[in-house]
Amino acid sequence: MASGRLRLRLCDDAAMASATLSYRLKHQPLAVIGISLLVLFVAMALLASAAAPYDPAAIDLSHRLLSPSHAHWFGTDELGRDIFSRILYGARISLIVAVSVVTISLSLGMLIGGLAGYYGGWVDTALNIFVMNAFLALPGILLAIAFVAFLGPGLFNLVLALSISGWVGYARLVRAQVLAVREREFVEAARALGAGDVRIFIRHIVPNIVQPILVQAAIGMAGAVLAEATLSFLGLGIPAPAPSWGSMLNDARSHLFDSPHLVLFPALAVMGCVLSFNFIGDALRDYLDPRTRMAVGL
Repeated sequence: MASGRLRLRLCDDAAMASATLSYRLKHQPLAVIGISLLVLFVAMALLASAAAPYDPAAIDLSHRLLSPSHAHWFGTDELGRDIFSRILYGARISLIVAVSVVTISLSLGMLIGGLAGYYGGWVDTALNIFVMNAFLALPGILLAIAFVAFLGPGLFNLVLALSISGWVGYARLVRAQVLAVREREFVEAARALGAGDVRIFIRHIVPNIVQPILVQAAIGMAGAVLAEATLSFLGLGIPAPAPSWGSMLNDARSHLFDSPHLVLFPALAVMGCVLSFNFIGDALRDYLDPRTRMAVGL
């Protein structure tokens, strides 16, 4: 009898959770679009080797500048390479760069911003006024261009350059959030019970500042994808013959009017990937903000 009641309760909870999820998705159509696009690009990246009909680096000059057809869905470029295959492999590069850049930038931002916000005083002065402001004085994309130009193009150098130019935003956000939380009662109670600084920060402060950080990370991935495409377009990203969306756009400049499909499909790929992360970031911001959730009835 008790087991039957337990099963009935679990079924009711599952049905309620499913209804709640459906209600939230219904009232956040941009979240559905963003998640769908992101799933599509992740599938493209993971299944590129199996789904690509051709080798993305294979040159076939006898079939150059072909329009989209049954044999080549997105056409071919000036060297006869299949654009659809290169788009699939380009998704892998863009997502690797986005995840790596955000992970490194967020780690540096959490460390430096957490130290500045938690300890304050001369630590905050040194890290915030001198270190962070020094990086903010230079435009991030110009700093990344200078860094890659000095070290040379490559995936590792590209990720490192974008991370060095992008950690400041996370550090400023973490510092502001830590300053607002460090004087709360639960932090003072943990400190009074003898908890160490590391335990207080990880167990009590981080869980209370994670919401805006998640939103910033989602939007930061969109910026990383766009920055990678920009640097590759300028010839400072992934070297040839790697199929980067930015380098594909650069190669298509001279064929903009006679073969517009060379520009159209890489541009749509960049736009779709950036929009997916932006839509997810906006949806996370609306969902994690209690005032917005109350306004839309969530």
